[in-house]
Amino acid sequence: MEFSLVKSGPFKDSTSMAHGTVFSPIHISSEVCAPCHEYRNATGLPVLTTYSEWKASRYAREGKNCQSCHMYRVAGDVVDPKIRAGGQERVNLHQMPGSHSLDQLTRTIKAKLDSSRQGDQLKVTVTVANQAAGHFVPTGSPLRQLVLDLRVDTSDDRHFKEERVYRRVVTDQHGTPISREHFVFVKAAKTLGDTRLAPDESRREEFSYNVKVGVQTNVKATLSYVYSPLARTQSQQRVTFLSLSKIIF
Repeated sequence: MEFSLVKSGPFKDSTSMAHGTVFSPIHISSEVCAPCHEYRNATGLPVLTTYSEWKASRYAREGKNCQSCHMYRVAGDVVDPKIRAGGQERVNLHQMPGSHSLDQLTRTIKAKLDSSRQGDQLKVTVTVANQAAGHFVPTGSPLRQLVLDLRVDTSDDRHFKEERVYRRVVTDQHGTPISREHFVFVKAAKTLGDTRLAPDESRREEFSYNVKVGVQTNVKATLSYVYSPLARTQSQQRVTFLSLSKIIF
């Protein structure tokens, strides 16, 4: 960081009558995101690992930076046309949609619902895939979760519910799981488990039910993203972004 009358940015042809301008390579690299999205706490635990997840992925090798997904180009003027015409007509989106953005979730996570029978045994398979994120899903705070809910309802009035949760589980130095976000940043010392979806990973979840042939069965699978906007467990929000259903006999 430097303090001067020269402003740096992502464009090589910027000019200004008010101050100097210079192209800054850091503005078009993922390294500009790393200071806030990579964090190791006082115990030495990597709490936030989004940048290193990206760096180990094919997205980094292919030169696809964080901005291409979270600050993608949209129509707009870099300079007010009244001041100077003919400037850049596309700008980077500064809303920076993140993991709880409905658009980001539906573009990134895909799922498929299948079923098969072996006599009276009904088998349901849900395939969940991280198709477009250059980092794990979910990423960031270990308390964020991707939740797959499966509901099976039969015409003979039987009901089944199951879920799969994709997340990190962290504990303090004594092995006690931590469920409050602010404690994660201060006290988390170990990762007990990690079931998140890596970049390009596809996970096949299988379920089995004893349902007789000919009994109408409604199967519904939903995917939700669970997070805490205020870093407090009691204020958790759930964004349901994908739903699949099927009727089986």
